[in-house]
Amino acid sequence: MNQIHKFTSSRLFSLLGSTRKARIISASALFLAVCAFGAAGVAPLAPDASDLPVKTVQEAVVVPDLSAQINSLEQQSSNAHFVHEEKIRAGDTLATLLTRLGVDDDAAENFIKKDKVAKGVMQLKTGKRVQAQTDDEGNLQWLRATVVDGKDDPVTNIKITRQGNGFVASAEPAKLERRIEMHARNITSTLYAATDSSEDGAKLPDNIVKQIIEMFSTNVDFRGDLKRGDSFNVVYETFWQDGEFVRAGRVLAGELTNKGTTYQSVWFEDPQSKQGGGYYSYDGKSLKKAFLKSPVEFSRISSGFAMRVHPLSGQWKQHKGIDFPAPTGTPIRAAGDGVVDFAGTQNGYGNFVVLKHWSNYTTAYAHMSRFAPGLKKGARVSQGDIIGYVGTTGWSTGAHLHYEFRVAGEAKDPGKMNVQAQAPLTAAEMSRFKVYSNDMMHRFALLRPAGSGGGTRMASVASK
Repeated sequence: MNQIHKFTSSRLFSLLGSTRKARIISASALFLAVCAFGAAGVAPLAPDASDLPVKTVQEAVVVPDLSAQINSLEQQSSNAHFVHEEKIRAGDTLATLLTRLGVDDDAAENFIKKDKVAKGVMQLKTGKRVQAQTDDEGNLQWLRATVVDGKDDPVTNIKITRQGNGFVASAEPAKLERRIEMHARNITSTLYAATDSSEDGAKLPDNIVKQIIEMFSTNVDFRGDLKRGDSFNVVYETFWQDGEFVRAGRVLAGELTNKGTTYQSVWFEDPQSKQGGGYYSYDGKSLKKAFLKSPVEFSRISSGFAMRVHPLSGQWKQHKGIDFPAPTGTPIRAAGDGVVDFAGTQNGYGNFVVLKHWSNYTTAYAHMSRFAPGLKKGARVSQGDIIGYVGTTGWSTGAHLHYEFRVAGEAKDPGKMNVQAQAPLTAAEMSRFKVYSNDMMHRFALLRPAGSGGGTRMASVASK
């Protein structure tokens, strides 16, 4: 046999592999190797870098005007404005306040003293904030402050602004931001100790604590009934201005667990019927008593609803009201929710107010020394709102409040009347109430510790 043929046929065949798969892989690898060597043989060599053409580019660079930049910076510095904020201190005068604000501007000080609106800055209470912007020489650019009322509520925002060489002052009603807060507390000693707790970084406002006590005091004696392990949850509104807390509002819902029994109450004011709000149990029943027993706090009854000898005429006649003696100036509260039907002077009643309540109920208040500010016909009042002050106007022999409870215009003895707390919710109102109360129940569920719902008795709250 030819040796060359023997090598190229059998020997080479055996080098490629003994199996068909191995022979295919080996042949493919051999083919790729041959291609690679062929490509290397025909590829051109890279040119020498020294043989490449070189091109020189020249460009003029403009040097910046440094003097112009310096002048611009100096101009910006001269127009710099600075904002200062200070709080009114006890004994502050306008001059000392402006000095702390960085204001060195006699024209601004004179304007504030003389302008009818701007001088409100001089009446600010201790602790209130004032902001001012000045230039680098202390000239006033603008000043902002908020004037509060007797209840420390913001009523007017005052702004003083420079215009040319003079100033203008403007005032607009304060706009408060309403927020809803909710907190849970465990009682370890007293209610006040729990409300002062900083477990969640918040101290409950005193006004909220007072409302909690009023809400549950007919069911719980806060002086003796509370014990370690009791708890409460509360949802309430707060009001803010420019990120600063202004005041707390109304308790929107409360839940108190005492000795294993949970009392709940939710505030509801229907947005469509506009009949005023009240506290309800979660089944929609009103928890508020219809009318206060006494429109004057801490007063006794000197003359009830009965026959008597009139102190002025000396005649024996029916006394169609109840008299509450009190010093002149004692606040008089609205006995129930309603609308002012009359506010003025009427014969022997003197300064006289009539409130119209739901259905055909009205209440009347006589012999006032003066009316509450803003009280006029058509004004809406809530139970407990101050409507006037005790006096001795009209046919009166001494300072007292003459109070009448009327049904369809006829005076009745309130002690013998079984009056429903307020008009029951209609079907439409009940539907809206359920949506609102479910939201409050969801909030309470978030406040309760996990697994705390079992074994707790639920009870309604009988509010005052």
